[in-house]
Amino acid sequence: MATIWMAASEALPFVKTGGLGDVIGSLPHELVKKGHEVCVVLPLYLPIAKQHHQDFSLELVFQISMKYQDVPVQVWSVFVKDVKFYFIEHQGYFERENIYGYADDGERFAYFQKAVLEMMKHLHCFPDILHAHDWHTGMLPVLCKELYTMDDRYRNIKHVYTIHNLAYQGNFEVDMLDSCLGLGYHIYENGNVRFDTGISFMKAGIVYADKVSTVSPTYAQEILTSQYGERLESVLRLRQEDLVGIINGIDIEEWNPMHDSNLSYHYHKENVTCMKRKNKVMLQKELGLCEDEQVLMVGVVSRLTWQKGLSLLLEGWHQICESPIQLVILGSGEVSLEEQFMRLESENRGKVVFYKGYSEELAHRIYAASDLFLMPSLFEPCGLSQLISMRYGTLPVVRETGGLKDTVQAYNIFEKTGNGFCFTDYHAQSLLQVLQLAIDLYYQNRDDWEMLVQHAMDTDVSFQKSASLYHELYMQLIEK
Repeated sequence: MATIWMAASEALPFVKTGGLGDVIGSLPHELVKKGHEVCVVLPLYLPIAKQHHQDFSLELVFQISMKYQDVPVQVWSVFVKDVKFYFIEHQGYFERENIYGYADDGERFAYFQKAVLEMMKHLHCFPDILHAHDWHTGMLPVLCKELYTMDDRYRNIKHVYTIHNLAYQGNFEVDMLDSCLGLGYHIYENGNVRFDTGISFMKAGIVYADKVSTVSPTYAQEILTSQYGERLESVLRLRQEDLVGIINGIDIEEWNPMHDSNLSYHYHKENVTCMKRKNKVMLQKELGLCEDEQVLMVGVVSRLTWQKGLSLLLEGWHQICESPIQLVILGSGEVSLEEQFMRLESENRGKVVFYKGYSEELAHRIYAASDLFLMPSLFEPCGLSQLISMRYGTLPVVRETGGLKDTVQAYNIFEKTGNGFCFTDYHAQSLLQVLQLAIDLYYQNRDDWEMLVQHAMDTDVSFQKSASLYHELYMQLIEK
């Protein structure tokens, strides 16, 4: 089997801002089960240092060049079950209040990527596969192939690059090539990393990796088009033969209604209806909603961004506000969306509640208590929330795009199939129509509703299938 290093900007159980953290927290363990040796490399952010530093061991101290000066690198490590995690420490770059969103993000992650490659030399450990994730690590295959061409140990490494969200590309000024990355301008001039008048970490990863993956088969096809390609569709079409879509999974031990420590009432397929109602009443008490175990509850756990399509719900709310439903929203993001949901709550006390921010414990309770889970995304590379909701017997309502289309099968009244509800057109009226279908089914056809819940809970949402597909991808590269 193979030695695999994964380099990423976040991973559970240490740091998470989105789905990337879930993936890097779960996929390596599934790969170990298939016989691979897997290591994960992360920046040592301030929250990680505060909570975990006492558990780490110092592995290495060395220097790399940044902006024409020698800069120190400290590498720490810890095992999490069967996976070794390495942490790149630099107080100035990483010990900050937030993970991303700084003017020098390009410099910060250039330092991280250079440190990842140099630590291999100091550890005397060179992976068979270096698997980079999203823009933060897109320059790894470039650095490896441009700066270490005379070293067989680096030249033998195969590179996989995974796009988790093409909309975030890591675009920076061209002078970073020399000052921060130590690369020649020829790779800008020949177009390999050029994007407009600067450089793109995302484009670089796509061009230089041996294989490019993204997080669902449908998204892999969508990003070849101008509608979803974020101005990289022509580059992706050039790599189409090496592009593969592999759907994500979730950690089915962490997300398990039978053993979830955040729930008052645990349940399985046989008692889901009864226990979900009990959890619903507990959540209603917690959040100040009108207590009614029979009412249909719609849950939303999401970043509040334009991508997530929640403006469709706000646009159409006046048409469904008289329906017998409750709405629970957990999330934060764009100020305009936060303000609109706060106003929606104030105008619908007892019926709507908006929890601004994020609470992992509350998220678990929303998944368990809700009957429907809403994801009307404009685009969705994979999506994890629909997988979690099905695990909890909560039927997803999704727009057919990306991973949502690949994982949610629309209810078919004639064939008695499906594990959720789907709509296609990105319009408020389309969302309202499918919501009304779900509401009517909940109150008027309990047999079909409970059949769909059983189908949802039977859906395989684990990482096992994903790990098998990545295993095949790695083996293809190694055996070339």
